[in-house]
Amino acid sequence: MPVQAATAGGPTNLDPMEDQATSPPPGTRPEDGPIPAPAEAEWPAKVADTIEDVVGAVSDRLVRPLTLVARGVVFGVVAATMALVLVVLGMILLVRLLDVYAFGGRVWASDTVLGGVLVGVGAFAWSKRAGRVEG
Repeated sequence: MPVQAATAGGPTNLDPMEDQATSPPPGTRPEDGPIPAPAEAEWPAKVADTIEDVVGAVSDRLVRPLTLVARGVVFGVVAATMALVLVVLGMILLVRLLDVYAFGGRVWASDTVLGGVLVGVGAFAWSKRAGRVEG
């Protein structure tokens, strides 16, 4: 129950202050009990440091190499796709150039020349292949 106190500034409604004898002793919290000792208070930090060290070690030994492998695969696929596109465009360009400038509109002649060149390259590569290993 608020008490009216007369002061120099006039009456106020204030709750009565608690008696110093009933307040808890220093170093304790009434709702939680005594404050933990410093050694007990450090264990969360030690656990957090241990977890951070383990995660860092796993990252260094597993995640980084996998990231490098994944990058290599992605860049390899991109490079192979680009090379395939360039080869196809190069063949189209070669057929068009042979058709227009070398054979004067005879597409069958440019197809025959280009097909002969590609068969020759394939036969050469076939002759250089490794033989079968008997075993």
